[in-house]
Amino acid sequence: MATVLSIADAVQQRFTQALATAFPDAADSDPQLRRSDRADFQANGIMSLAKPLRANPREVAARVLENLAADEVIASLEVSGPGFINVTVTDAAILDRLAARAADTRLGVGSTAEPGVTVIDYSQPNIAKEMHVGHLRSTIIGDALVRTLEFSGEKVIKRNHLGDWGTQFGMLIQYLVEHPHKLDEGTEPAESGPSMSRLNRLYKASRALFDSDTEFADRSRRRVVDLQAGDAETVASWQRMVDESKLYFEAVYANLDVLLEDTDAIGESYYNHMLADVCADLEASGVAVRSDGALCVFFDDIKGPDGEPTPLIVQKSDGGYGYATTDLAAIRDRVGMLGADQLLYVVDSRQALHFQMVFETARRAGWLPAGVRALHLPFGTVLGKDGKPFKTRSGETVRLMDLLDEAVDRARTVVAEKSPQLGNEELEDRARQVGIGAVKYADLSTSRTRDYVFDTDRMVSLNGDTGAYLQYAYARIQSILRKAPEDVTPAAHQDLTLEPAERALGLLLDEFGATIGLVSETFEPHRLCAYLHSLASAYTTFYEHCPVLKAPSPELMETRLLLCQLTGQTLRQGMDLLGIGTPERL
Repeated sequence: MATVLSIADAVQQRFTQALATAFPDAADSDPQLRRSDRADFQANGIMSLAKPLRANPREVAARVLENLAADEVIASLEVSGPGFINVTVTDAAILDRLAARAADTRLGVGSTAEPGVTVIDYSQPNIAKEMHVGHLRSTIIGDALVRTLEFSGEKVIKRNHLGDWGTQFGMLIQYLVEHPHKLDEGTEPAESGPSMSRLNRLYKASRALFDSDTEFADRSRRRVVDLQAGDAETVASWQRMVDESKLYFEAVYANLDVLLEDTDAIGESYYNHMLADVCADLEASGVAVRSDGALCVFFDDIKGPDGEPTPLIVQKSDGGYGYATTDLAAIRDRVGMLGADQLLYVVDSRQALHFQMVFETARRAGWLPAGVRALHLPFGTVLGKDGKPFKTRSGETVRLMDLLDEAVDRARTVVAEKSPQLGNEELEDRARQVGIGAVKYADLSTSRTRDYVFDTDRMVSLNGDTGAYLQYAYARIQSILRKAPEDVTPAAHQDLTLEPAERALGLLLDEFGATIGLVSETFEPHRLCAYLHSLASAYTTFYEHCPVLKAPSPELMETRLLLCQLTGQTLRQGMDLLGIGTPERL
């Protein structure tokens, strides 16, 4: 179905034409159309237009109105204040769009006219280490952006950049070679084989020995050389760790209900054979130079506290490579092989300088052409109720699985209190949807760059700005639709006069496409969360003031059922883009 032209866009078109007719020299002026409390919309651009014309804003507004008239979309126009133009739209225009959106599987939201290829890098756990609270935001934000960009028509390639290479693996493999009995200590039963927590304990033990025993550290470094050289026994040990870790990651992603799959996981090891060429090309082109034996890229505007230049080190003085080298190789691969014209990195804000230097280096080397955009999408920290970074009582980083289990447990209590009639199986299903949805919504509803407090009691509340509030609104709508008489079909009756609550809800439903477009442009999922919360709140007001199943006429019941139906469809689609489930009963 064709894209449904929103009322805002229809009014915008009319204003643009009127401005061009009244003031041909200012044909490109923006009417600055906004939603308003005084009317449905307000055009605020007359003030900025009047200044270069050296004219009275009210007079300019009057001339614009000479070229605008009431029609099937615009019901009335008036000049307000110093030169604003208030616009009221017709009930018929609202009803027409409600019917068109409800009849379309995409709710009348079009796809981008010129889709590109976006590679989005997110989640990024480390092999042989359990995922912790620090991985939560990257995974959730990245998943929401993938869903939204794909819905907008973009071709999206997911990249889960696994930490699966480097000194730590030489350390871990060497520890197991020297302490094979440790492999079976603390084994816990699990469907996927030996538990990830055991690997995590082995990692900590090997790290402690590496830091305290210089001879073991030397042996570990030699083991890294064996790994890089392809020694069969060493590579086999490494592969077992990778395979076991991936099984664990997949279990976490399934629990979190995100789209990442094994085929999206591309570890640092994938780029290992490219690193020597990256360095050679950078040095040959003069982008990188030798400094104290290391291969470095310098920047005029990046200096340390001492005023000395802070370089990006692409090869260490001992010949080793770091994160920068791998990230540069990844850029070459993603642009050259995958055809990306947009690279997105959902990585915490502490890495801002690193990406600034990596992107600039890639630009200088010609690996990021002018037509390719690379963006670091930073995010804030998850805090405990004390306002400090979330830790366990012992001071350790909180395991991600424990965090999710806590949210589901709290949700189970809330759902059981709300719906005591649910059987155990249905209760567990609802608890999971509400608990995981609560975690996601709390994260995504916070502006991406801000910190937020992880508070499960607040997250699973059925009131306030929570995922559970949206889910409850959706479930209530489904209950109304189930109770509707079988011979009554949701439909828009164009001759009806809408109540204020119906108009407010209808106009808000018409903004869904614009909201998706804004999230796709800004990469800020909190804008979609704010929209969905406003929609659920507007529906609550509508429900309180406009009886649906007890409407005074069949036509009014059908129209109000259509408002219910489309609100439910929009909430479901919006929450799906956030990766949040929508239980039919709650």
